Amino acid sequence: MPYNDKNNKSNNSSNRNGSGYNKSSSHNGSSNHSGASSHGGSSNRDRSSGYSSSNRDGSYRDASKRDGFRDDKYKSKSNTDLYSKDRSDYNNNKPSYDKKRDNDKRDYKKVESYSSYVNDKQDDFDDTQDKGYIIGRNPVIEALKAKQTIDTLYVNSEGGGSLSLICKMAKDLGIVVKQVSDVKLDAMANGASHQGVIASGACAEYVSIEDIMAISKEKGKPAFIIICDEIEDPHNLGAIIRTAEAAGADGIIIPKRRSASLNRTVYKTSAGAASWLPVARVPNIPTAIETLQQNGIWVYGTDAKGENYTKTDMTGNIALVIGSEGFGMGRLIEEKCDFLVKLPMYGKITSLNASVAAGIFMYEAVRQREVK
Repeated sequence: MPYNDKNNKSNNSSNRNGSGYNKSSSHNGSSNHSGASSHGGSSNRDRSSGYSSSNRDGSYRDASKRDGFRDDKYKSKSNTDLYSKDRSDYNNNKPSYDKKRDNDKRDYKKVESYSSYVNDKQDDFDDTQDKGYIIGRNPVIEALKAKQTIDTLYVNSEGGGSLSLICKMAKDLGIVVKQVSDVKLDAMANGASHQGVIASGACAEYVSIEDIMAISKEKGKPAFIIICDEIEDPHNLGAIIRTAEAAGADGIIIPKRRSASLNRTVYKTSAGAASWLPVARVPNIPTAIETLQQNGIWVYGTDAKGENYTKTDMTGNIALVIGSEGFGMGRLIEEKCDFLVKLPMYGKITSLNASVAAGIFMYEAVRQREVK
């Protein structure tokens, strides 16, 4: 007989296959045709079977068996949203997650940018401190009163006020005073208020030519002195000081003007040798050469017109002159020299770095002295 929903609602059960299956009514008027009879006519009220007659699609109620259908079921287009919601919390929250991630990146960039700015300003401050600058009128005045080791005074005399007093104090102490513009002072101060004056501290105290000659006599060896004629690059001067100290030189002579001085860059480049090797700063190199010659010291100039350095005797009391980076020795200095020596050049480049050439000449003198 045909299945009648009304009969189902009135609790009139029917047996379709003679198995005694009791078709209990559902509240939506649907019946289970999916095969409760395939289990030998067992009642759907038997919990061990895992089936429910109240679900038309025959889904599992048992959580342990439920996932078997879920993959196939939720992959259909109609259940995409349900699948996404049920299967992946990340997909559900991806837009907000990505927004938070982007915000975090932006915040990190802001912090990174600010940190870089702070680090740059700190580097500027450290750089100013590393160069040994004393900035401002009162700090400079106090440094001069305390007779601190000051190498050079940079001043813009147009500032007026106490600057004239500062210049007078510096000159009385034999400190080199250089007139510079406010633009130069601004660059040196890295934003600090310089008030028209900056003093550059020296990494070591200068000595006199007589002090260097006295050191030679104390050693009981032939004098070995290096003269730097307008070596303006502090890295070159530092390298020369380092090599001279290692080669056993007695001291170095530099001019007050147009030359690098004993600043922090020179000290660092010399690897600390500036603390051990005496340096004399003189107003006039030709006059210093005359002083050395009067004390029995032969002066050797370095020039391309000279004799091959290996063929020149450098075993006695000598002073070796190293010319400037771009122009070599000055004319007056060349005329004062007793000998001229050169390095042979076989390539297309006809000159060497001043500190490199100085090292070669110095160690040739060392070699000859050891052989003798």
